[in-house]
Amino acid sequence: MAKFINRRIFLRGLGGACVAAPFLGSIADRTVMAQPVAPPKRLIVMYTHYGCITTRFFPKRSHGPLTAADLEPTTLKHLAPYVDKLLMPRGIRAMNEWTATLARGQGNDHHTQVNGSYFTCHPVTPNSNDPFSFDQATKFKAMPTGPSLDHVIARQLSPHGTPLLMNTIGMNDNAQSAISYSAAETLFKSSSASQVFSSLTGLFEAGRPTSPDTYAAMRGKSILDLVRDDLQTLERFDMSRADRQKLAAWKELLHATGSVVVPSQCNTSLAAALGVTQENIDLLSTRPTVDDWLTRRISDNLDGADLYSNLAVLVAACNVNPVIFLKYPAAYTFKGLGLTQESEGLSSRLGHAGVQGPCVQGVIDMLLKIDDYHARKFAHLVGQLNSIDEGDGTLLDNCAAVWFQEMSDGCALNLNNLPIVQVGSAGGYFKTGWAVNVDDGSPDLTTGNSEIVCAEGTPNEVDGYSQQTGTDPSLANAPINKYYCNLMNALGVKAGADGFPAPGGSAPVTHFGMYDRTEDFIGGGTNPPTIHDPGEFTALRASS
Repeated sequence: MAKFINRRIFLRGLGGACVAAPFLGSIADRTVMAQPVAPPKRLIVMYTHYGCITTRFFPKRSHGPLTAADLEPTTLKHLAPYVDKLLMPRGIRAMNEWTATLARGQGNDHHTQVNGSYFTCHPVTPNSNDPFSFDQATKFKAMPTGPSLDHVIARQLSPHGTPLLMNTIGMNDNAQSAISYSAAETLFKSSSASQVFSSLTGLFEAGRPTSPDTYAAMRGKSILDLVRDDLQTLERFDMSRADRQKLAAWKELLHATGSVVVPSQCNTSLAAALGVTQENIDLLSTRPTVDDWLTRRISDNLDGADLYSNLAVLVAACNVNPVIFLKYPAAYTFKGLGLTQESEGLSSRLGHAGVQGPCVQGVIDMLLKIDDYHARKFAHLVGQLNSIDEGDGTLLDNCAAVWFQEMSDGCALNLNNLPIVQVGSAGGYFKTGWAVNVDDGSPDLTTGNSEIVCAEGTPNEVDGYSQQTGTDPSLANAPINKYYCNLMNALGVKAGADGFPAPGGSAPVTHFGMYDRTEDFIGGGTNPPTIHDPGEFTALRASS
């Protein structure tokens, strides 16, 4: 694909100091040159439920350079073509783990509190100290006491201060499975494929520039806003009265016209190449009668999940929103994979949402099918991002595309040793081609114990309370809060003097959430807010 020019680069180059300066004779001899402007950075998250068969997911090398050969025996083999752009942060724990003994989190529910706290690092409310209570409010309706990562970032970087959230089956989540919260106890609704596509079509009408109204609606900023820094720089120069009048007239012209040329990558050709057409969007919006929403074919090379991913890629290519979350469904029956039982029941190994009992026959193979499907979908997303040239590399190089999973092993329900996969360096911020054990740097961190029961030659009885299929809770406990600080700093989010993200701040982000130790969540916020280990993981930085 030919090289493309990003909208911000185009506007800053066309509308900034590099255009105005040549017409200002009194400063023309001062070598006023436009500095290269890096392409914008984006965060694209894929989120799936119930963890994975960790023994097949993780490469054996948990710290050090990775090769395609390291990925080939694992679930991540589909990412082998992108291994040089891959980063595996190992040894991380998510917050607010549910346990039968109330040992490492609240007692609400092993999905309500885990999902609600995942991107907020806040406890959920109302609180329960009884892990076996079926009180409706605490088990099914409790929500976090703070906003989620996507909204914290979007407040500073997104045009309207909100992220883009898409659920790959086009439905909104309830408090048990939702991950996006715009504020304390405020669940954020996802956008449908039709809504997103409709908002994009005005940006790439063939042969025509975007109208000022459409552009303002999409970006939330005028052209003058986009070149304000350049103008302010020019205005500080000591220039003649005539040149100052020219500059004022040029600003007035921007106010009066406001037209914007659409960047070349944001066009109907790219949309068509990605399969993001009105016909396919209509197919995606039609409820299937036989197959499931995710795996049913939309075209020869796209299923429903792929089309959502391609829509996210188009949004990123058009730079409409730098914060994009793709949410896969909870308790889902993957009929297209030949499965007849829903994913939550399979993750428990029992075929239902219980914790103890006999294994479902062949359950490990069923779970591996789901894991493989998710890995293929993430590889598809990554491949599409990598196919679009941007700046000196590809769109993927200017992104952090991250696959997060609700938990590590779905039977143990453990949050330590979390499976996280990132592809893309976010413009060179992150180290790539590596697995990095941020917990202790050990090259042989355990892959967990997912096949200790229900696999051939192992016991056929499950005891989820014992967490035997998980990872020893003394291992792999580096707080996920620090990785979120990495992501925010990579994108350019700023913090106040206290290190917490704050619009108008000027410092790096060093703090996020209410707690960074899962034990502090016990009691649902009765412990004082504390970040024990501030800062980001420097080992994940390209410069480390």
